[in-house]
Amino acid sequence: MTIHPLFWLVPIASVVALAAAFTFFKLMLKADEGTPRMREIAQHVRVGAMAYLKQQYKVVLIVFIVLAIVFSFMAYVLKVQNPWVPFAFLTGGFFSGLAGFFGMKTATYASGRTANAARKSLDGGLKIAFRSGAVMGLTVVGLGLLDIAVWFLILNHFYAGEAKALIIITTTMLTFGMGASTQALFARVGGGIYTKAADVGADIVGKVEQDIPEDDPRNPATIADNVGDNVGDVAGMGADLYESYCGSILSTAALGATAFALQPDMQMRAVLAPMLIAAVGIFLSLIGIFLVRTKEGATMRDLLKSLALGTNVSAVLIAIATFGILYGLGLDNWLGLSFSVISGLLAGVIIGQATEYYTSHSYKPTQDISKAGLTGSATVIIKGIGTGMISTCIPVITICVAILMSYLCANGFVLDMTQPGAISQGLYGIGIAAVGMLSTLGITLATDAYGPIADNAGGNAEMSELGEEVRHRTDALDALGNTTAATGKGFAIGSAALTALALLASYIEEVKIAKPELADLSIPEFMDQFQVNLMNPRVLVGAFIGAMAAFLFCGLTMEAVGRAAQDMVQEVRDQFKRIAGILEGKATPDYRRCVEISTRAAQREMIVPSVLAILIPIVTGLILGVPGVLGLLVGGLCAGFTLAVFMANAGGAWDNAKKNVEEGNFGGKGSFAHKATIVGDTVGDPFKDTSGPSLNILIKLMSMVSVVMAGLTVAYHLL
Repeated sequence: MTIHPLFWLVPIASVVALAAAFTFFKLMLKADEGTPRMREIAQHVRVGAMAYLKQQYKVVLIVFIVLAIVFSFMAYVLKVQNPWVPFAFLTGGFFSGLAGFFGMKTATYASGRTANAARKSLDGGLKIAFRSGAVMGLTVVGLGLLDIAVWFLILNHFYAGEAKALIIITTTMLTFGMGASTQALFARVGGGIYTKAADVGADIVGKVEQDIPEDDPRNPATIADNVGDNVGDVAGMGADLYESYCGSILSTAALGATAFALQPDMQMRAVLAPMLIAAVGIFLSLIGIFLVRTKEGATMRDLLKSLALGTNVSAVLIAIATFGILYGLGLDNWLGLSFSVISGLLAGVIIGQATEYYTSHSYKPTQDISKAGLTGSATVIIKGIGTGMISTCIPVITICVAILMSYLCANGFVLDMTQPGAISQGLYGIGIAAVGMLSTLGITLATDAYGPIADNAGGNAEMSELGEEVRHRTDALDALGNTTAATGKGFAIGSAALTALALLASYIEEVKIAKPELADLSIPEFMDQFQVNLMNPRVLVGAFIGAMAAFLFCGLTMEAVGRAAQDMVQEVRDQFKRIAGILEGKATPDYRRCVEISTRAAQREMIVPSVLAILIPIVTGLILGVPGVLGLLVGGLCAGFTLAVFMANAGGAWDNAKKNVEEGNFGGKGSFAHKATIVGDTVGDPFKDTSGPSLNILIKLMSMVSVVMAGLTVAYHLL
């Protein structure tokens, strides 16, 4: 099978992204890290973060070895799986972990340098923090495309002469998406538990009980809190969006192979289209990164506009470039497919803007939560929950419109599903819309990874006693980071919904491969064959289990944070009593002990929810068969997407409501309203940084596991 010449743009783009990331990293290292005290604090955080990551990777390695053995047994003994699956699975997990590692290493070196640059100017701090965040964004897209390109070449070499070669190749490549999803879930859950245990413990005892400032060096949990920002919001987010990025490209490529199976000359082009859009997106992300800058004395709106300029320019350029890419490939209906991509891009922008409105303290919803602090913490929590629930409307409606528009555009604006191939081509449009949403991930992830770097810079400035002006600048960068992080989570959740829908079609194709007699069935015929309809109790039971899985997962992770935070609170209280002179600044707290508590808690607590996410689709498939699995995926997608938006936005709004008060509103720091919003912030911490963002991985991981286990489901289901 001859590979289209344009394919080589994919590995070239990946190398360019990695080279740019390395350049930004080296430039950041040349910046001054500041005073000896600033260097010491940065070193504490660096050591703690790397120690945690080392422990996490040990646990994850064991899980991956066990799963690889299971996949090998299925492939070589039961003969219900492609023999390449175990290897693809391992590489997906390895590259996902590598992306998180590089991003966190950069962040731990950048935070002190950002604080030092903020001593001179706001723009200096913004540039170092943002371009260091860009290291994460460019590493994720670079490694993702490199992994995809290498596997495509390997599998094409071995399967080029077979019938339905591209369908086999692309569905096999989905397996490394499962490896990435598994690693991402452990990174997100473990990192989220770590960071929120430290954060909640530091806030409750430090700010509420002892009335000392945030990031005060007298607080024993401060270093653990700063370490947590890196392991949760950098390493965890990097692994998360790596699998989102790869999952959207791979699922769309698999759909392209299916949708154009009867047109061999179009099939290869349809498979390459999502890869090429992502490749061009790398170059355009680099343009956007260089556009981000600001001026001294900038307001929050000015800072948001600065980041928006970079992201919006990249988005507009990729929208224009898409028409050229799809036209150059010579795809049928290239114009309609281009509009499918634009529908995904627009959906991402709208979700991002809605997230900003509901979570930034520049706008009324978050300001109203701050005002609720005047009457106590209960009203803050009630208002935050209500705001989070209301905030789901715009993203859900936006995704619904994007699904319909991308389907119609790809299908020639015909909704008649009885035409041959109509559903497959429409679903291909939905998949390519997800690629469009993530095509400029190089810069959108940079805006996300920037947040924890700015947060750590503020902590470094406070502990190093750099003065009010520096702290004011780092607080401005930090508040901006909270909003950009919430926006990044919106992109991740939105793309997860579109990608998971595309994976439903990939699951059907994998079932056809496992059961060759079904190979020629259209999707409507397939649904009839397996009685996939709302009157089939297996479908309904599967949908209920999927919806329940989202809530069960959130409950387990929330309780995990609660237990870990209780241990942290007790330790901080004990140190204030046990070590004389801490509150007077005459003695040094035992920071290492708090780091150890968070590390142990994260390793212990992340196992059960992560393993359940893998087991639920397997058990559902073995008992309820294909109809049950399809119901499970639909139920999990609908409940998980809405719940994820609610939790991420409620948590972000609570956090920024507290910062709004700290800027002098409603009584300012130390006031009654301040203490009330701190309580709201501590409730929101696991919402926005543990349970909420983990849900988008859960949605896709259940889909990926179902695809990988399709052969087992077909061969051994009970009902």
